[in-house]
Amino acid sequence: MLEHQQKPPRSTSRFSSSKLTGLAASGVPSRGLFIIELVVALLITRIPYLSVPFKWLESYFHELSHGIATILSSGVVSHIQLFPNGAGFCFSQGGSPMLIGFAGYFGAACWGYLIYLLATWPKGIRVSFALLGALVVLSGLLWGRDILTLAILAVLTIILLLPLKLSQNKMLTQFLRIIGLMIMLNALASPTVLLGLDGQGDAVMLAERSWIPAWIWVGLWLLTSACALYFAWRRVENAASR
Repeated sequence: MLEHQQKPPRSTSRFSSSKLTGLAASGVPSRGLFIIELVVALLITRIPYLSVPFKWLESYFHELSHGIATILSSGVVSHIQLFPNGAGFCFSQGGSPMLIGFAGYFGAACWGYLIYLLATWPKGIRVSFALLGALVVLSGLLWGRDILTLAILAVLTIILLLPLKLSQNKMLTQFLRIIGLMIMLNALASPTVLLGLDGQGDAVMLAERSWIPAWIWVGLWLLTSACALYFAWRRVENAASR
């Protein structure tokens, strides 16, 4: 009888173990691992030189979002230009200036969240890296004009395609999650620079065309990035509570 009464705890332990296995199989990290990855992403974005390529990623998705908004609003993209300090430009004609101006910082945060979601899909992780790498290559072919921009895009392509050499999907998913978090963190920090600019930047352009103060536009971008990080956390929370 005593042995029979000791069986339920074993059952509970097996349930807990299977739950953790399910989390690992889904590609969604535990709460603790999410915090660790967020701290790692934050540290990398603050380390000189090491952080530079990942700032380029945020800048690339920023300018890509400008380009997509241009096309969606019936405009034409001439080319994009990226700089070593993380700045960039998207040269276009036509389209909706308001939509195009707002899309940069908003789109970068959304891209970061999308990449984080892709990282929770282990079976398609290699396809995700390949598609992101192909997107950078396609952007270079269509909109890259100067050698510096093409060189930066080449580095970004290597960052996205080189991990495919890794044999373990677990390492790939973790690396892609950290990339997504870094893009969201950079998208959260970048708009604050606009508060110190006088007469230039997306926020100033939007303010001139809408009569809405530039700081409100900056606030909207900060809110977007914060929401992206929050939704990533909710993804972890929802998976852990199942």
